[in-house]
Amino acid sequence: MLPPFTHRTNNTRKKKKGNQVSKPHLLRSTPMALEWVVLGYAAGAEAIMLLFLTLPGLDGLRRGLVSVVRSALKPMLSVVPFCLFLLMDIYWKYETRPTCDQEHACTPTEHLRHQKSIMKSQRNALLIAAALLLYWLLFTVTSLVVKIEQLNQRINKLKRDD
Repeated sequence: MLPPFTHRTNNTRKKKKGNQVSKPHLLRSTPMALEWVVLGYAAGAEAIMLLFLTLPGLDGLRRGLVSVVRSALKPMLSVVPFCLFLLMDIYWKYETRPTCDQEHACTPTEHLRHQKSIMKSQRNALLIAAALLLYWLLFTVTSLVVKIEQLNQRINKLKRDD
């Protein structure tokens, strides 16, 4: 077991049973946590729906797209409290981070870990902002497309009445 705040490098390979060498590159890579993956997929789905709604030339499919997006907007509203929860998580990690008050209080490894944590928090904050912005854009674009369709129907009705 490694002591806290240490990482293995390429030169320190630990032998396992059966003369197998552990893969240090797998030890250093930290995958994204599941909640961030879910939020990334939700933001991607929002972006794709927004793209399909705003693409020109899809007038024949637009009515079906609007109904699909409108039915998906309500369940996707859960993205908002989820983002707020994740934002509180980032804030909590920021408030409870270790601090180095003096110049040489932290080891270089601890300093590097702190820098990586800050970069991940910034990436996650951007993902939260993107997901919330895309949801808001999807909601407003969908409502605008519905209003445009209603106005076109009124215009056609008025033309028929004249």
